Order: sequence, then structure tokens, then C-alpha cells
Amino acid sequence: MQPSAQAFSVPAVNLGHYETLLAEIVAQNSISSADATWDHSNETTIAILERWFSSLGFRTEVTAVDQTLGKFNLVATLGEGDGGLVLAGHTDTVPFDAQRWSSDPFKLTLSEGKYYGLGSCDMKGFFPIIIEALRALEQAPLKQPLIILATADEESSMAGARAIAKTNNIQARAAIIGEPTSIKPVRMHKGIMMESIEIRGKSGHSSNPSLGNNALEALHSFTGDLLRYRQQLQANYTNAAFEVATPTMNLGAVHGGDSPNRICGQCAMNFDLRPLPGMSIDALYNDLQALAERTRCDHQIEISLTNLVEPVPAFETDKDSELVVISERLTRSEAHAVAFATEAPFLSAMGMETIVMGAGSIDQAHQPNEYLAIDQVKQMALVLKRLISHYCIAD
Repeated sequence: MQPSAQAFSVPAVNLGHYETLLAEIVAQNSISSADATWDHSNETTIAILERWFSSLGFRTEVTAVDQTLGKFNLVATLGEGDGGLVLAGHTDTVPFDAQRWSSDPFKLTLSEGKYYGLGSCDMKGFFPIIIEALRALEQAPLKQPLIILATADEESSMAGARAIAKTNNIQARAAIIGEPTSIKPVRMHKGIMMESIEIRGKSGHSSNPSLGNNALEALHSFTGDLLRYRQQLQANYTNAAFEVATPTMNLGAVHGGDSPNRICGQCAMNFDLRPLPGMSIDALYNDLQALAERTRCDHQIEISLTNLVEPVPAFETDKDSELVVISERLTRSEAHAVAFATEAPFLSAMGMETIVMGAGSIDQAHQPNEYLAIDQVKQMALVLKRLISHYCIAD
């Protein structure tokens, strides 16, 4: 059955209007962080986006991701039927160092053709670009739905995207996540696992090793096994599409012990592992657990391996998929791979062809004086206009 057409009435592109919209959401503190002293609700940002899209005729649904912490998702839908296009982005930002900013991070500042403000690039700026793309389309009727997805906590736990994936109630042909990629399509990225190994031995006077069980010595043994495992992974898995073609593992932090004349009774190490597409998170975790069990048996010591955050799978969309091909044509850029993780695997798992593509450079993300260049806004609005036309308007 052919979906019913629906028209939206919006004027032409207006960068002054874009600036007004962007300033409104940049002004909202929606920082997400594992550190509770920084973490903030995204409720006001979601409320603003709901107002914007409902005023254009979208049906809106706001759902709680974590009611206690004030974390919410928004799904806004224009049109009816199956298929269509999802435009997705996160509403949160990372924390900031006020001393290193030249302007108020929560006040949008225009200077030399760049919009400065926290989240301007990563990635609040994507939502008003969607509005401007719709304005440029004027009153074209939709034959397939256009769905806007705004999520919570991408910068910390990706809880918003995980919640959407669990409900699995968004169906479309294609999805675009508007992370900053300099308007170049990204069709694959690595996953990320952030793990902590904790070892509990027995303290005692260092003059007699038999009085205790040294946790640091056990950690040394585990670390050796871990680095050999890294070599094994890098020998067995490679993908030339990535700048770093192998999976990576970084030993990031070590804590333990208190004095050189005391046997170390407890220590911990945090590390990350970034798998390539095609590598199983579950299989990797089982391997790490086996390494921990070997250390436990060899040193007769207590040991535990835990996720610091829930893992994010690697992501890949086929290079010959419709979305990749049309995006390459529109941007005149070959789809590529990146090392950083996004919400893409969660949308891809719902059956949609998915890419990551948005205005602004990832080099400006998570930086003081974060900015989004005006010329990127104009170009991305044009690309979105054509993608909406292809997926939602064309026969």
C-alpha cells in the first residue's frame, strides 16, 4: 500500500534563522559524564527540539531513558508508511575547561565565519541544519516518512541509543547520524571495550614474602598475558580501510599499593580494546576472562574483570549499499572508516542502512573553543535536502 503524502510548509534557507536556533540549544547545559559532578539532564534541550519539530507538523514522542537523572530521547516523525529516512543525533555534550575557552561555552558566538559554543560541532549543530534543509524543500509532499531521533548520553554510556535499539520500533530504509565528519560519509568504525582488572592479594611486611600475596606481581603476570594477547589479535585481524589497520589495546591507568616496605595487597588496572568490524565483543570478553582465570590459578589470588562502560560494537555498512553510493555521489567523497565510536551500530542492528556524516570536523570536537564553520552548515543543509528528497519525496 502506497504511504499517504504529507506536505510541510516552510520558507527558504535562512542562516540567520539557523543561528537563532543553534543559540537556543547551545545555551542549554546538557553535559553527560560518568562524573556526577558534571552530569546534567538533557530535558530542556529535548523540549526545545520537540517544539521545533512539532511546529513543522511532526508527531513527537518523548521517552524517559533515566527519569531520575532527567535523561530523555525524542522521536519526531513526519509522514506515514514504511521506509523513509532517519536523521539521528545526540543532545549531550562533554564537560569543558572554562579557563581554556575564549568565550562563554553556553553563548553562541559568531567570529570569522565560525559558530563557537559547546556542542556547536559535536553535535547540536546538526538539528538546526535539518530544519534548514526542510525549509529549502518548501512544500514538497512526503511519500515516505522522515524520522528525527535525538538521544541522551552518547558521550558517556550511549544509554539513549541502547534504549531505542531495545524497543526496535523505528523502521526506515536508511539512517544518517550527523556526527562531525566534514561532510564525508563514514561507513565503518571500530568498537570500544573499557575494562578494569582488580586483583586482591594479602598485605604484609616486605621483609618476608611468605607473609602476604603480592597483588602487583600478579598484575605483572596478567599484563604480560594481556600484551601477548594483543599481539595475537593484531596478527589475526586487519582491515586496511582504517588508518590503524589492526585492533588496538591501551593500558590506561594503574592504581595499587601504598608503601615500598609493604607487600601490595590490592591493585587495579584500566585498559581499553578497540575491535574491528567482524570481531565479537562476547568472544573478546571470554578471552579476557580466561586470561584473568589463569592469573588467579597461577598466583592463588582474587581477581575480577569488569566493564567500566557497556561495550560499543564495531560498525560497518556495505560499500555497495544504496545509502553509501548516493552519499558518495552527493559529497564527491569516498566513504571511509574512523577509529572513534558512535551510535551507528545500534541503528544498523535495527535493519537500516546506516552511515555517519555531518558538518564540522571531529578535530574540533571535545576541544576548547569548539566551533562549526558557516560554509559547512550551508553544504550539509544542501546534502540533507537531497537525501530527504531521495528517500522521502521521490517516487
